[in-house]
Amino acid sequence: MRESEISHRRTAVPLAWASILVLVPLGLGCSEWPSPPRTNRDVVVDTIHGVEIADPYRWLEDQDAPEVRDWIAEQNAHARRVVSDTAVERELRERLTELMDTPDIGATRRAGDEEVFTMRRKGEGQARIYVRPASGVVADGSAPPDDDDVEEPDPEQEYEVLVDPADFGDEAVSVSIVDLSEDGRHMLFSVRDGGADEVSVRLYHIAERRELPDSLPRALYSGVRFDRAGDGFRYIHRSRSTGPRLRRHALGSLVADDEEIWGEGYGPTTFLSVSEIADGRYFLLGAQHGWASNDVFVMDRRTGEVHTVVEGEEAHFAARHEEGRLLLRTDLGARNYRILAVPMDLAPEQWSDRSRWRELLGEGTNFLRSYTHIEGRYFVTYLADVNSQIHVYEEPLPGAPWQRVGRVRTPQYHSAAIRGSGDGKALLTLQSFDVPPTEYEVDLATLVEELVEEPSVSFESRDYLVEQVFFPSADGTRSTMFIARRSDLEPNGDLPVLLHGYGGFNVAITPSFRPWAAAWMERGGVFAVATLRGGSEYGEGWHRGGMLGNKQNVFDDFIAAAEWLIAEGYTNPERLAITGTSNGGLLVAAALTQRPDLFKAVLCGLPDLDMVRFNTFTETNNMPALLEYGNAADPEQFAFLHEYSPYQAVEDGVEYPAVMLTQGDLDTRVPPLQARKMAARLQDASSSGLPVILHYDERRGHAGGRSRPKAISDTAMELTFLMTMLGMTEGG
Repeated sequence: MRESEISHRRTAVPLAWASILVLVPLGLGCSEWPSPPRTNRDVVVDTIHGVEIADPYRWLEDQDAPEVRDWIAEQNAHARRVVSDTAVERELRERLTELMDTPDIGATRRAGDEEVFTMRRKGEGQARIYVRPASGVVADGSAPPDDDDVEEPDPEQEYEVLVDPADFGDEAVSVSIVDLSEDGRHMLFSVRDGGADEVSVRLYHIAERRELPDSLPRALYSGVRFDRAGDGFRYIHRSRSTGPRLRRHALGSLVADDEEIWGEGYGPTTFLSVSEIADGRYFLLGAQHGWASNDVFVMDRRTGEVHTVVEGEEAHFAARHEEGRLLLRTDLGARNYRILAVPMDLAPEQWSDRSRWRELLGEGTNFLRSYTHIEGRYFVTYLADVNSQIHVYEEPLPGAPWQRVGRVRTPQYHSAAIRGSGDGKALLTLQSFDVPPTEYEVDLATLVEELVEEPSVSFESRDYLVEQVFFPSADGTRSTMFIARRSDLEPNGDLPVLLHGYGGFNVAITPSFRPWAAAWMERGGVFAVATLRGGSEYGEGWHRGGMLGNKQNVFDDFIAAAEWLIAEGYTNPERLAITGTSNGGLLVAAALTQRPDLFKAVLCGLPDLDMVRFNTFTETNNMPALLEYGNAADPEQFAFLHEYSPYQAVEDGVEYPAVMLTQGDLDTRVPPLQARKMAARLQDASSSGLPVILHYDERRGHAGGRSRPKAISDTAMELTFLMTMLGMTEGG
């Protein structure tokens, strides 16, 4: 932001008056809830594009200041006074342990005559990296079976530990396998400290059971892969200040000497991607600009020359290399997406010649979400009113349009994912709000499905029902919502309802099983999920309808969903709660500031809240999000950001719902300072007498950072808060 566009001044507020503002807001004197901690006010006034904006809690942005640390400790203690450890919370912890504490086993990967994998056993905090002899290895040295035939590790069996996260810190530290060299000698693994997006990448010699000196320091990385020869590895390093760069590290050398291969000129609002194609001769490169467009290039590794496939279009291109061509799943000229083929037997300068591209699958009436190639057929997943459908296609001649030859059965109100498993079979995973992920085997010849194994989670799906409803938003746009509940509950105008949403970043929120929502429904709650503009559920037009200057549409869709639930006799404002995380946290915060009369309780997780200063939080921020939200340095974008920014929208004396904000020090994607300031501002302003609390975990962040027991405990506390506010804890 140019210096001429912004200025600051401070307005001191006497401590005694600030204390009164926080300790005795209107109506709180007669409240049954304990008073929140004292929060000092030290008003900073910014003038942005001629508009004066007061910020009374700027001092809470200094995360390491002793007074801020003391304030956080007091807020956590206050949260526990409001949500005391009751029988209900203990029951929820027990049930959530049953629902969430199941073994987690990662994919088994070949390392010579051994296999490595990650596994977290029941009761453990984090996964370890294990090694075992490769399945099927025999004395005569014959090759192990294909990966599809590898037997899954047994959590009841003991295996040799290669890497234990406990060696790197507390239970918030996690480790993951990044890549294995082709000869199976070396492994790259990551170490994540708590919930930060940044990781360190380390090199391990599997045969010698020791870590090697080569490592990448803690930073943002993607695309980390060994070279085919195994004497080095490539990686993308993303700097929040200078942008992303593709580099190569030679084993045994200094990281400071790593070669920069590609990326010069790209800034911090761009993501890069890289993969190998054509037997390692080429790199397939991608440059993603926010969530609305991306470019595709191919680099000749022998010459370093970069050839353009597509650049500068306001469209998405998901590229993959297959059978001597590039396949592009794209919304170029097709808001619901189509699939194009770029022949690579042409001269490189002709790859961008669209007259030579071929359309393999045209745009349909439903959103083409993904596709996979299994034994000569293409299995294409569509979203039809947010329900998964899988259609099967064949390519009669190379380059000819695909012909539909069948469909895999998928139930209504389900999400589906399919992958090959070898021997003429595929594995189909289905789930819904009331059905845990369940795996079926599909015969590729007949497309007949057979249940492989019952879900590991114990949940009585037959006792629940899911329905889908449609309603108009404020501008008349047709929106939809899923409603899940126990089948013995009928709408009576007084059901406790928890409404969830996201609405942004081209993300599709589809039917899925959420353990916390299952626990909510078991105790008599209704769970509703609204489909909001900003996502990809109805293609790119739906996405753009909720980004930048259209962001208010997302909030309007959500508010319309809440109004529908009330008008149709499911609930009333005293029994309606809302929840969202990250961009969903922004959603529910905007809803509570715009329509505080509609809701009794709000669970607001890891939220973006101060949108007029979002562009200045460069040290801990996902800078490409500026292309989705807007940048307040631009006067036009400042205008719509200032219009809805939740932190600035809070007004004194308003009867706000009960609010629980959650956040942690190690969120390096959404600056945690926003939740701290919002908690103080709402505690100061609200006249409802309902509690506003902040549950703050210093090890938490956007990338997780919690052990499984800690996640269970936190979730139980959050559900207890909502149930308490909606009157669902009698007898607890």
